[in-house]
Amino acid sequence: MIEKANILVEALPYIRRFYQKTIVIKYGGHAMVAEELKDSFAKDIVLMKYIGINPVVVHGGGPQIGEMLRRIGKISEFCDGMRITDADTMEIVEMVLSGRINKEIAALISRHGGRAVGLSGKDGQLIEARKLRIVRDAAEDRPAEIIDIGLVGEVARVNLDILQTLLQSDIIPVIAPIGVGENGETYNINADLVAGAIAGALKADKFLLMTDVPGVLDREGNLISSMTVGEAEAAMRDLTLRGGMIPKIQCAIDALEAGTAKVHIVDGRLPHAILLEIFTDAGIGTEILRKRERAQ
Repeated sequence: MIEKANILVEALPYIRRFYQKTIVIKYGGHAMVAEELKDSFAKDIVLMKYIGINPVVVHGGGPQIGEMLRRIGKISEFCDGMRITDADTMEIVEMVLSGRINKEIAALISRHGGRAVGLSGKDGQLIEARKLRIVRDAAEDRPAEIIDIGLVGEVARVNLDILQTLLQSDIIPVIAPIGVGENGETYNINADLVAGAIAGALKADKFLLMTDVPGVLDREGNLISSMTVGEAEAAMRDLTLRGGMIPKIQCAIDALEAGTAKVHIVDGRLPHAILLEIFTDAGIGTEILRKRERAQ
């Protein structure tokens, strides 16, 4: 009993600090698949709302999209980590993200006592998008080229009216990473990029990226608990950071530069990973800051 009381006391200053603050969570990876982790995630989100924090959830769904495409006999193709998305693939992407996953997450949060509303970036033109173009630099054996990967977009603008209305109520927004073009086109957008853009637009106090790794690792595989933007950029230049971690770090940097106070990359395979990061002294994963905070 005393241990439980001590846990609550440890959480108290963080509850006070983040009261009525906005925290954006990018939900993805194993945490979206394992049933016990899905439940712990939903409970974390509901608890945050009940104690006065405003969570905004942005979810992915790449594996689920891939599975659905396999069922209909369509092969998934990728370029620089982005799914090549023709019109038929876009229909499947929208069906899986907006029609299935989005509503399942909102229903799960509601089942655990919250009030969640599932949104697509197309709703109220929440996410205005433009076509993403991948540029390949020239090499010895080929000239520079622009690669067309179809209906894949990037965030041009986040319209905050609908989000601010929801955040002023007791409703939790759950957002699918689909955007709308200036001529009404539907675009598939990387969920990390959408979450980072929303965190920056909202000037969120925290932006949490849930992953399937402990956080950012150094060359020896050790966890880096804290990095500044400058240190993160240097780690990308010297190839300390590679593969899928690079776009996550870049969207973290973009969010910080747009006004987000702090970014955390956390291991979503841990039950209650969100609460462990926000409400404990030690925290988990890797925090990324604009600059190192001076000791008082």
